[in-house]
Amino acid sequence: MHALVHAASHSAAAQGHVLGSPRLYDLTTEIFFFGRRGATYQTLIAAAGVQAGERVLDVGCGTGYFARLIAHAVGPDGLVAGVDPSESMIIYARRKAEAIANCEFQVGAAQALPVPGDHFDVATTSLVLHHLPENLRARALREMARALRPGGRLLVAEAQLPKQGWGWQLLARAHGFDRMARQVPHLGPLAAAAGFGEIQAGEVAPWFRYITAVKV
Repeated sequence: MHALVHAASHSAAAQGHVLGSPRLYDLTTEIFFFGRRGATYQTLIAAAGVQAGERVLDVGCGTGYFARLIAHAVGPDGLVAGVDPSESMIIYARRKAEAIANCEFQVGAAQALPVPGDHFDVATTSLVLHHLPENLRARALREMARALRPGGRLLVAEAQLPKQGWGWQLLARAHGFDRMARQVPHLGPLAAAAGFGEIQAGEVAPWFRYITAVKV
């Protein structure tokens, strides 16, 4: 086991909404993605340009689902480090990844990551920013910038309200996508304020958007 994620003096108590109940979270997330969770996250991996042998930091990793998929993408010569403020989520994530040698997890807050600086090739965070108070969102992205090597890549994914299709819009409201989307309406300016450039936006489903960016 590598030891890139560590309990450093840089770590701090989490602020914001900390999730518990890992099994319930996995179940509700499957419902959130209407059975297309795996395909959606594989698309995000491709959008982030994850390559074999890279080091990837997954912030707000929750149950470790995304991190485990990334671990397969980077292969045995790569590494995925997941960080989440919920101890119950990290315990669950570690148990689910016991057989995956290149995947590790640590309790930590997005705004004070317990990881070394200038170290990772890619940083990802999915459905996390809306859980943070507004004044901590840019700080969390600055922490991801600190963790990335120069030229390292960022992927941030969040919910969105579908732009068309009354059926999708009704479902989005029923599942709370509209509330999550309103909490973080603009991802690009947050990334720019945190020192990222080459910002590009996309979507992988009517209710799910993302940006990619590069540390400059």
